[in-house]
Amino acid sequence: MASARNRDQAGTSVPVALATPTVPPRTAATETSARLAQPEASASAITADFDRQPIRDLRKHLATDPDAAMEYLFARLFAAHPGLRGLFPHGMTQTRAAVFNELAGIIAGLDDQERTEQALARLAVDHRKFGVKDKHYEPFFEAMFVTAQDAAGPAWTVEMAAAWRSALDWFSSVMTAAAAAAAEEQPAWWTGEIVQHDRRTETVAVLTIRPDRPLSYVAGQYVQVQTPRWPRIWRSYSVANAPRANGLLDIHVRAVPGGLVSTALVSHCTTGDIVLLGAAGGQMRVPDDPARNLVCVAGGTGLAPLKAITEAVVGGAGQGKRRGITLYAGVRRSRDLYDLRDLETLRLAYPSLTVIPVAEDGRDFVGRVGRLPDVVRTHPSFRDCDVYIAGPVGLVTTTRRMLSRRVPSDRLHHDPIEALRQVRRPQRAGAQNKKAAGTASP
Repeated sequence: MASARNRDQAGTSVPVALATPTVPPRTAATETSARLAQPEASASAITADFDRQPIRDLRKHLATDPDAAMEYLFARLFAAHPGLRGLFPHGMTQTRAAVFNELAGIIAGLDDQERTEQALARLAVDHRKFGVKDKHYEPFFEAMFVTAQDAAGPAWTVEMAAAWRSALDWFSSVMTAAAAAAAEEQPAWWTGEIVQHDRRTETVAVLTIRPDRPLSYVAGQYVQVQTPRWPRIWRSYSVANAPRANGLLDIHVRAVPGGLVSTALVSHCTTGDIVLLGAAGGQMRVPDDPARNLVCVAGGTGLAPLKAITEAVVGGAGQGKRRGITLYAGVRRSRDLYDLRDLETLRLAYPSLTVIPVAEDGRDFVGRVGRLPDVVRTHPSFRDCDVYIAGPVGLVTTTRRMLSRRVPSDRLHHDPIEALRQVRRPQRAGAQNKKAAGTASP
């Protein structure tokens, strides 16, 4: 179930947490930082023992017109359960596309049960911040059932119905259990106070945020952020520092045209303002092998997760040989290099760190000039290295392709390509039509 990338009032009262003065009144009243009630245990275990082939056939029917399928899904859901509309943002275009992409990816990966369970669990944990409870799964998956039936039309069969029903029951059971487990360990969301707002350039700001309670993460991960200006709209931002004893988080934000949350954070927020934070996610990690050096390739504010990983390596360094770290920080114009002072401080504290600024427009610039992937291509050796790439999707795909013959795939690290595409340039579900009908969407 996808809610409002990013994110009942159905018969419930406003949570007590929302009455406290630390939460701004414009914060969506459908969300609560209180722990959600745990679902009751299922009377019988629900397994993944169902025929996958009819569901693959269903995927092809759904992919014929994803826009129409997702519009039908939410029309059925909201008509039967109008109280659920408050869990979603006013504009549904991106939400519908995200739902289809997740569904297509899950169906495509059904043969890998462990990976599918992990994907479902991630969705369940992520959706807690939207106010989703176990009672919401049944109406959503019922709407999904009839949506598949409608998309299949005359091709709908008894076998297809049985397999799809069993799959949806399994999806619901996995997500319910994952949400309950998460509720034992962490709140649905955190309230964060902006304690420093540093406008570095016309479009880039570095924000330091104090969560109202400990927010666990590892260097390289991201958190989702919601501003009171845009309730129920969440955007992901990498944490730009290794975990600190005081719990403060830095995020680097670049305002992009049409970016509601990014523009609000850069241009309309200030010290003392309140934001909401979701649980940390993402797979990038500091490599375990201390014998391998690091090459970090950062485009624009993609610097944030790689700076956090660099800080973690610097902070964990002991006596003796230290890992070599080469950090390429690339921008289009030299004046957009917004964090050089902090990087220089890191370099002075850790002589094994080399910082290489790169700008495409090199007028009056003392760093390297050229496109970042082309500069990285000249790196003397990637032997015994882990390579981390972060930034715009074009940079990530180009750099990965360029290095594919020089660096083993298990030593190339970046966020999933499809997730980057969705964040950088949200698409309508129909834009995924040909892709969904072919290869899996991770």
